[in-house]
Amino acid sequence: MTTDPNKLGIIVTSPEHLRHVLGIVQAALRAGKGIKVFLTGKAVHLTKCAEFSVLAGMCAVDDLAICADSYACEGYDVADIPHGISCRQMRTQAFLGAILAECGRYVVL
Repeated sequence: MTTDPNKLGIIVTSPEHLRHVLGIVQAALRAGKGIKVFLTGKAVHLTKCAEFSVLAGMCAVDDLAICADSYACEGYDVADIPHGISCRQMRTQAFLGAILAECGRYVVL
């Protein structure tokens, strides 16, 4: 896999930044850039916010993932898939590694 300079990785670790995540995703898409979004740690709580469905709607299935281990560690049942995503989007930290390898730039929130 080669690094794509036109793809932005967005790693979300905090539940405080959903508004910023939405803005960054919208700006990147408007600029014609590819994106990859990964929610891990406490950020998995964002899946329970009403605005999460907006984020899910902006991202292709292969471009948005939630860390399944973080989801379980935060007390959620991994079988209870958040609204707006599929079971394919419940991923491991290996997906984060793929983002870092694939995306020419990334931001951590």
